[in-house]
Amino acid sequence: MIHYIAIIEDAGPDRAVGVWFPDLPGCTSAGDDIDEALRNAPEALELYLEDYITAGKPLPASRSLTELKNDPGVAEDIKNYMVAVISLPSRAHAAE
Repeated sequence: MIHYIAIIEDAGPDRAVGVWFPDLPGCTSAGDDIDEALRNAPEALELYLEDYITAGKPLPASRSLTELKNDPGVAEDIKNYMVAVISLPSRAHAAE
């Protein structure tokens, strides 16, 4: 199963909850609450990787949480926000 670590930013009750993937620049998602943001994240992941899958190109590498904690560009976000493992939906694997 292919998966990527996501950072979940909850900015408060009057703002959307954001989700972004450190290993996939520009791949983002959101929701009105954490549950909705996490439900939307796999679709964002699939849409972002669609060109890779369709072209048969290798998917971007997915780093472990330990590797991300050691990345100074991500480490502070991991300390301050929630993280989740988001799997690429199985229907997307069919094109691999």
